[in-house]
Amino acid sequence: MNSKTFMEIARNLVVDYYNERRDISDSVEMHIDNTYVVWFCKTLQNWKALVSTTASDGMYYEVTYNGDKHEAYLDVYKKWENMVIRDE
Repeated sequence: MNSKTFMEIARNLVVDYYNERRDISDSVEMHIDNTYVVWFCKTLQNWKALVSTTASDGMYYEVTYNGDKHEAYLDVYKKWENMVIRDE
């Protein structure tokens, strides 16, 4: 598999997670076109992708694939704040 395929797998995992947990009354179904990879790295048989969506919910997703165990891990984060810290 190439890196593009891994990124598509990561994006699909996020879509599935989002759609399984969304509140049907106030959010629309997520599609892969509403996701994007912010950062991706592959080392040997392992890879990691940081994925975000166009939803305005402040959520952030980290997909890690362990090639030795042939399993993926999905970590889900909520962005609380973004602050500027300037050097003095």
